[in-house]
Amino acid sequence: MFSHKIIETNATLMMVLSLIVVSIGGIVEIAPLFYMQNTIEKVEGMRPYSPLELAGRNVYIREGCYNCHSQMIRPMRDEVERYGHYSLAAESMYDHPFQWGSKRTGPDLARVGQRYSNEWHVQHLIDPRSVVPESIMPPYAFLLQKELRTDDIVDHLKTNRAVGVPYTDEMLESAEADLKAQADPDADWDALLARYPKAQVGDFDGDPKRLTEMDALVAYMQMLGTLVDFSAYKADENYR
Repeated sequence: MFSHKIIETNATLMMVLSLIVVSIGGIVEIAPLFYMQNTIEKVEGMRPYSPLELAGRNVYIREGCYNCHSQMIRPMRDEVERYGHYSLAAESMYDHPFQWGSKRTGPDLARVGQRYSNEWHVQHLIDPRSVVPESIMPPYAFLLQKELRTDDIVDHLKTNRAVGVPYTDEMLESAEADLKAQADPDADWDALLARYPKAQVGDFDGDPKRLTEMDALVAYMQMLGTLVDFSAYKADENYR
């Protein structure tokens, strides 16, 4: 008791000892990760983002969509019933940065892919209250008028490859062509779909003659939660 009183009455000593305890705890938790080849279990179906999806994700992050929408469904009954199968760590293995979190001014978007039509997404982004009257989301109509930049997409893929995303040399060489082809309703998509299975293709923003940031953002959103076949994953009975 006397020793404990000495620590509690000496702020500097208590701070030093607290730092030592926290450091030991951190080392115990972090050090083993350096000896593990992979801390995320790989899941069949996961792939890197297509160039158009990646461009759309960049728009999503730039506009701060993550401030109101998480992409993280927790393994609790109410969340699973509302949004779908709970999120797997592998679904974010190629995200830099990932979009997990607890901020939900708007609904979670982890499983929003293909739940609504392209037209619905475009109208929702132009005028949110025209389709969701109670929405407080600001409009993003300007995305429909803003041409999507395509000349820097190879650099985006290279940067992601530098941090571990498995983009191949073929993907880099075809990046700009793939970006344009995915939103072109008259393009031949065979090679694109071979590189990026389950990618949504065709016109996204309603104007096939132009490639806009709206095309990219809708393409990204239509992919979310669609890559993994969850029929092969039976949710824990505790959450049913």
